[in-house]
Amino acid sequence: MPSEEHPITGSPLVSIVMPAHNVCAFLAESIRSIQAQIYPHWELLIIDDASGDNSYEIAQRFQKMDPRIKPVRLPTNQGAGFARNIGIKASEGEYICFLDADDIWLPFKLQKQLHFMQQHQLQVSYSSYELIDEQSESLNLVVRALKKLSPEKILKANYVGNLTGMYHARSLGKIYCPPIRKRQDWALWIQAIKKAGGAMGMEEILAQYRVRKHSISGNKWEMLKYNYSVYRKVLGFSGLKSSYYFLQFLFEQFFVKSRQTEVREDT
Repeated sequence: MPSEEHPITGSPLVSIVMPAHNVCAFLAESIRSIQAQIYPHWELLIIDDASGDNSYEIAQRFQKMDPRIKPVRLPTNQGAGFARNIGIKASEGEYICFLDADDIWLPFKLQKQLHFMQQHQLQVSYSSYELIDEQSESLNLVVRALKKLSPEKILKANYVGNLTGMYHARSLGKIYCPPIRKRQDWALWIQAIKKAGGAMGMEEILAQYRVRKHSISGNKWEMLKYNYSVYRKVLGFSGLKSSYYFLQFLFEQFFVKSRQTEVREDT
């Protein structure tokens, strides 16, 4: 798919943080999708979360060929949020974004998103993305990005696909994941959008999210119980306020956000 070139003011460094745990089947494809970016000024921090397979060795092989790739190996498994924080802390970029080690970016992702952020003077942005299966085949489903996202709206449900989100670390400062095992990406975007006063989304598909049978995020019902802890433990809401927002979340998740996922019509 051809992409339109957009001028970008200066050449800001983009830090890409990639937690990795037992993803040897997908890691190389994810790394190559970053290497294929039209925009070349990036660093990739791969934080191997004590994998039991050869994920770290794969990352090291790529590092030998491309010095922009910087793998780090954790001695014990700490979870994706902890791994992301290690990468955020070590990052040197003006912008910070994320890609899990089994997901994929399209080649024009960074180029178009940076242009979009500069054009609209944004501190936080995100985009639509496509769903693929474990064989990298399209499921013909697209999660459409909201055009605008307020600090109040992000409290009701996570409308930022983590593989598409980007924030301007130079103006907002580095924003970290809270010390929780699950839903930490949503909590990060809540903080970022609150600091920025809002965010904007790109309708264009810039990434591909891999749906895996046994992934943690794939079990939506199991994940529900962790949303309350974001309100109560991370945001420090009272029990009553947390319960109110949790009910808002249920409504938003099942009756509003679900309508974002559409059948792709251009296949």
